[in-house]
Amino acid sequence: MISGPGIPDVVPPGRLADGEQPVLALPGGLELRPWRLDDADADALLAAGQDPSISRWNLFTVAGRAEARARIERLHARRRAETGVVWAVAPPGGAALGLAGLNDVDLAGGTAEVVYWVLPPARGNGVAVAAARRLSRWALDELGLHRLDLYHSTANPASCRVAEKSGFAPEGTLRSAQLHADGWHDLHLHARVAGDPE
Repeated sequence: MISGPGIPDVVPPGRLADGEQPVLALPGGLELRPWRLDDADADALLAAGQDPSISRWNLFTVAGRAEARARIERLHARRRAETGVVWAVAPPGGAALGLAGLNDVDLAGGTAEVVYWVLPPARGNGVAVAAARRLSRWALDELGLHRLDLYHSTANPASCRVAEKSGFAPEGTLRSAQLHADGWHDLHLHARVAGDPE
């Protein structure tokens, strides 16, 4: 969404790119922190790109450590360009266990899409829910966005549970909206807007 003539930007340009990407504390001793260009984070991204569940639902593969490092560099470039901001979910000083972030950021229109995944060792412990909640609070309350969208395949009930537990209200179904390896999938749309209860 792009704001029209005479309508001020919801979030001024530079707000996402200026300064350092913040570290956001999560329950259970984890945190959202910027991805690092080191072997541990590259290996975590490589593992994610080769995990059948992550690659299936996120349409995401990584062939090797060099490609993983290039992806991490692109994540940092997207924040500088103010088109996205993505964190590693990790223990302080430790390797990434997952990812949470904002894609398709439109500062002027005040919108973004929330994305997440968690590696198998961290699944089933509420890590994705905690990351999506904290990221949403930061995006709406601190960055100043107005609306966050969250999409997932209707064939992925685990992601639907994460969305609902994270305070994203269901809004509808986008028919035949995303092409997967097994064909076109319908997508559920969930959203949070500024002022929604947690």
